[in-house]
Amino acid sequence: MNKTRQQELSRWLKQQSVISRRWLNLSRLLGLISGLLIIAQAWLLARLLHHMIMENIPVEALLLPFVLLLLTIVLRTWIVWLREKVGFHAGLHIRQEIRRQVLDRLHQAGPAWIQNKPAGSWATLVLEQIEDMHDFYARYLPQMSLAVTIPVLIVLTILPVNWAAALILLGTAPLIPLFMALVGMGAADANRRNFLALSRLSGHFLDRLRGMETLRLFFRGKQETADIERASQDFRQRTMEVLRLAFLSSAVLEFFASLSIALVAVYFGFSYLGELNFGHYGTGVTLFAGFLTLILAPEYFQPLRDLGTFYHAKAQAIGAADSLKTFMESPLQSPVRGQQKLTTQGPLEIVAHNLVILTSEGKPLSAPLNFTLPAGSRVALVGQSGAGKSSLLNLLSGFLPYLGSLTINGSELRELEPQHWREQLSWVGQNPQLPATTLHQNITLGAPDASEAQIAAAIDKAGVSEFLSQLPEKLDTVVGEQATRISVGQAQRVALARALLSPCRLLLLDEPGASLDARSEELVMNALNDASRQQTTLMVTHQLDYIRDWDSIWVMRDGQIIQQGNYAALAGQEGPFAELLTWREEEI
Repeated sequence: MNKTRQQELSRWLKQQSVISRRWLNLSRLLGLISGLLIIAQAWLLARLLHHMIMENIPVEALLLPFVLLLLTIVLRTWIVWLREKVGFHAGLHIRQEIRRQVLDRLHQAGPAWIQNKPAGSWATLVLEQIEDMHDFYARYLPQMSLAVTIPVLIVLTILPVNWAAALILLGTAPLIPLFMALVGMGAADANRRNFLALSRLSGHFLDRLRGMETLRLFFRGKQETADIERASQDFRQRTMEVLRLAFLSSAVLEFFASLSIALVAVYFGFSYLGELNFGHYGTGVTLFAGFLTLILAPEYFQPLRDLGTFYHAKAQAIGAADSLKTFMESPLQSPVRGQQKLTTQGPLEIVAHNLVILTSEGKPLSAPLNFTLPAGSRVALVGQSGAGKSSLLNLLSGFLPYLGSLTINGSELRELEPQHWREQLSWVGQNPQLPATTLHQNITLGAPDASEAQIAAAIDKAGVSEFLSQLPEKLDTVVGEQATRISVGQAQRVALARALLSPCRLLLLDEPGASLDARSEELVMNALNDASRQQTTLMVTHQLDYIRDWDSIWVMRDGQIIQQGNYAALAGQEGPFAELLTWREEEI
């Protein structure tokens, strides 16, 4: 990562701090108060020692300064604890807001864009990379200002007492941030590579878990285990590289801080021996001056040490921000981004003229399409995998941009208001998603105010009632993560009931009978056959036996609709549809 990119990411990270500016300013203020208390504590301690050793003042006479010293120590401890709490709250607030922005961006991007990367990569982005920004906001950012203000206050305190000691501290302090920055540049680059390796490893591991049965069937288990082992080893090596740089940064800090404090101690030692006679203001080097300076010298470098400790947090945050900023600023082209609303009622008519479906990056996914989907009609979309069928459904769902014209009841799709448009749709896919806890919550997800009669009708039509009596808690049964407590066929019927319960004007079906056993497939397809007559319906399917009485069949190949007609007409003529029928019969 070049220096310009690091500076750009650093500016972006600081811009996000506006989210919790109040808490960060409070953390800086508490740090400044803590610094003032350090000076007061050192002053009182040096004064007490000077009175006791040089002036032989009785301990009883120094009771008030001693009590003030104890109160200062207690107050400073409380301020440090409070500052940690405030810093944690600031980091938490910023992380929550950034995570909300990322999730909103993912929602805006839609499933067609998200599927370009493995789920493990998104999990790393949303969870680990945002979490790794915490110390940058909670500790490093407030410490940046304190690393300047507190040393300045200490120098201003020492300068009237001994100008030579103040000059030694001023002369050696710049060496620490200089070497710290040199080490930190390498640390940021190492962190970025580490996050990339973790993202690849997460996606790779999750994909292999999902395909474990397939890998086992093709005897690829040992090979994939070796691949994961190599990826894990690569990640381990990159992590150790980051740790080496972190330890190097700490070593540089400690070396120069110790060297500077040693110089101050040597100066006062030779001054007390009479070898050095400068730095004071004509009164000689006093014990008070020596004690005050030597007590404050470590505290002078402590903010810089803390900054160095947290500098690794900056490098870590910059590494995390690289992919995060790239994702947040990636151009997303949404087909539905206007403000219009459909004023007509009933099923929708969809007309395409020279329609070209695009990816989110603007690359074409189809040839120019021209078709009319009449209001209330039922159209089946068939074709081989990769023909462009799912891309068309993603476009109609509002997740892909397009060129040309696509009108809905005469209104251009790109001019419609996104939320309003998606309220007109219902969708059932081949992989049922049941994110809620119970069956009842999943069925009513899109219609929470549905009556018991409506719910009962929907579960009857979808075939849910057939297995509902076998479940221990009926509709209140917990489906489990990824609906593991019910079968795939049952989950598909629950998803179908959810779609039937929500009134819609356009029903989109993407292989709803795929991955089902024969019995479940028959139930789902029969339920869909009845439900498809209530609105305009477009179904992507490979189950040709269930579309004999559909109004029209569109055959897609290489991003083009190459055949249109009803089942009887297409089956009786030579062409792609007849080839699909022949291939289907041979497969059976």
